Amino acid sequence: MSKPDLNCSFCGRPKPETQLLIAGLDAHICDRCIVQAHGIVQEEASGEIKDSSPIELKAPKEIKAFLDDYVIGQEASKRVLSVAVYNHYKRLSHENTKEDDVEIQKSNVLLVGPTGTGKTLLAQTISRLLKVPLAIVDATVLTEAGYVGEDVESILTRLLQAADYDVERAEKGIVFIDEIDKIARKSDNPSITRDVSGEGVQQALLKLLEGTVVNVPPKGGRKHPDQKFIEVNTSNILFIAGGAFDGIDAHINKRLNLQAIGYKTALEKRDVDQQNILQYITPRDVRSFGLIPEIIGRLPVLTYMSPLDETTLRIILTTPKNALIKQYIQLFKMDGIDLQFTPGALDYIVEKALKYKLGARGLRSLCEAVLNDAMFELPQSDTTKLKVTKQYADQKLSKIELPKLKVVS
Repeated sequence: MSKPDLNCSFCGRPKPETQLLIAGLDAHICDRCIVQAHGIVQEEASGEIKDSSPIELKAPKEIKAFLDDYVIGQEASKRVLSVAVYNHYKRLSHENTKEDDVEIQKSNVLLVGPTGTGKTLLAQTISRLLKVPLAIVDATVLTEAGYVGEDVESILTRLLQAADYDVERAEKGIVFIDEIDKIARKSDNPSITRDVSGEGVQQALLKLLEGTVVNVPPKGGRKHPDQKFIEVNTSNILFIAGGAFDGIDAHINKRLNLQAIGYKTALEKRDVDQQNILQYITPRDVRSFGLIPEIIGRLPVLTYMSPLDETTLRIILTTPKNALIKQYIQLFKMDGIDLQFTPGALDYIVEKALKYKLGARGLRSLCEAVLNDAMFELPQSDTTKLKVTKQYADQKLSKIELPKLKVVS
């Protein structure tokens, strides 16, 4: 009686085509399938281990020192944010130890400041320091459930994507909600038309900010019954909301200038710094602007970003590790060109940035306008050096400015 031909039960290869065929109870496996299976096991094991390391917690002074390398000025907001981040991640380690029954609530942050003052940069730098996933989302695209736009759960989809769909890592991440002021209540008067991107979105954000288990569509978009969801607990996610709150200075001025009515009741006059009125901001002003009290309560840490003055803009242009001038010097260096700026040219660019009131973001626009012709013409040319003077910068910027109109008598 001849022996039956032996084959690998996984790939079906006959025994003569294999180097090794291992027999089980009623099945066989060849050497090639063993190697493949071993690779799969190793890949799965490394995936579980790679992000399981605990977050390296830094003291508030260390966090601020790291922020100082990338964000110029904004001392008040950097101190407040450093403490808030330290307390948040200290709270997570406290929950792991469970030394007592005291439950520490998380402190989400609300950043108020003009455009170009560094709100988003602060969040990005904190994320880089702690090596946690960061999702930057725009509140302007959010609408109430059932309307065209994105549901609030799409915020967590972005965080999952930043964490490579590692739910445990995402649940310790940071979400920066930009343009939070754009979902303010439009008016106190009832309207026939529904405000689908205003107060309703604020109410939908409440449980998300406070902490709850949310069913998140893995690929974003609208929810539908046949879709698979990923459960994400937001209790340990730090939310930082930022916005320009354009016009809130009127609410602050109104509050500061209130006078009591009566014979002997007059408020003392205060020395108010009108150049930086945001430093006097309170939750009451944010409520007057249009955020509902419930969402203000879930963003308990309120801080402001100071408008950038000439000195600060000059430092931003040249000093930080990722300074704009250093970036352009490196770009030209890649083409073998030595780029230099005179102090007069730098002062001129800063002066124009202040005039346009675009903050630090305006510096890049101006540098692009000054250097665009050079970046077009100089690569693959014989030029090895470019010196940008005030006269050169003025000549390039005059092309984008409207000429002064002559008054005809």
